[in-house]
Amino acid sequence: MLASIFGMARESLSADERAFFKDTDPAGYILFARNCAGPDQMRALTDDLRAIHGRDDVPILIDQEGGRVARMKPPVWPAFPPGEAFARLYAAAPISAMEALRVNCAAIAALLRDVGVNVDCLPLLDVRQPGAHDIIGDRALGSEPMQVASLGRATLDGLREGGVVGVVKHMPGHGRSMSDSHVELPVVSASEEELETDIRPFRSLREAPMGMTAHVVYTAWDKDNCGSQSPYVIGEIIRKRIGFEGWLMSDDLGMHALQGDFGVRAAKVLAAGCDVALHCSGDMAEMQAIASAIGTLTPDSAARLERAMATVKDAAPVASYAELAAKRDALLAYA
Repeated sequence: MLASIFGMARESLSADERAFFKDTDPAGYILFARNCAGPDQMRALTDDLRAIHGRDDVPILIDQEGGRVARMKPPVWPAFPPGEAFARLYAAAPISAMEALRVNCAAIAALLRDVGVNVDCLPLLDVRQPGAHDIIGDRALGSEPMQVASLGRATLDGLREGGVVGVVKHMPGHGRSMSDSHVELPVVSASEEELETDIRPFRSLREAPMGMTAHVVYTAWDKDNCGSQSPYVIGEIIRKRIGFEGWLMSDDLGMHALQGDFGVRAAKVLAAGCDVALHCSGDMAEMQAIASAIGTLTPDSAARLERAMATVKDAAPVASYAELAAKRDALLAYA
């Protein structure tokens, strides 16, 4: 398997995409709003992706957080609350907030599994900081690390119960960023001591099956490279200090925080220690550049992927979307 996750351009595979994916065998795929027209169309697309190499457990990702980050949108699919809604409830009733978020994520999982999606890029474990850029903002689960970790665990539990793998992001923390990494490279100048706050939720959930890095420079750790391309941040902070042993993907290679040819971008994140390079746009020329510059998953990376996908192998939703959403809404009413 090629050490990359690729997107696609439209609601169905083109002949060129099908041939390219057949030839390169990417480790996984990711869907965006342009790929999500309706349940029947999405199921046909995800079935098509699985059939290319006969991999029933191929990871098919989506960003279905709730709030302003949702690829499956109304009116076709229901809206889900942002992280901030559960953070508000936590202030009044922590146990209720964790249960509300667990059933909310089980409800998300029920919809995702129905259309063949088995990985959701959730939860955010970024600790919200006052005055930081709004790129995290109301997506965050709070500004206190223990709260973020508790709600993050509820998120992972709910997704897993519904048969969907969760991805903790953005390691080792995007909450202090004063700019949007989609637009430019953020630089965080916090001290080692201050950054302990940022990594605490990730350390608490270090057993998570998958994780995503941040395109952020942390000057206390590496002045020259963003986290996604820093051997020190990945090797010493994410793998050792946090203790994360799951399958680690980069954030999107297409974000403007990164510079250079797409092949170079992909090679750098893999050389730094990511298991897989994430590329989302579906641009064929960019994907070809990546495929020509990188190799296959290492044996260790392949083993981590297998372990991650095995966590939902036998999962079956225990309740309907309607039941789960109703329970969530009743709990959120106490906020």
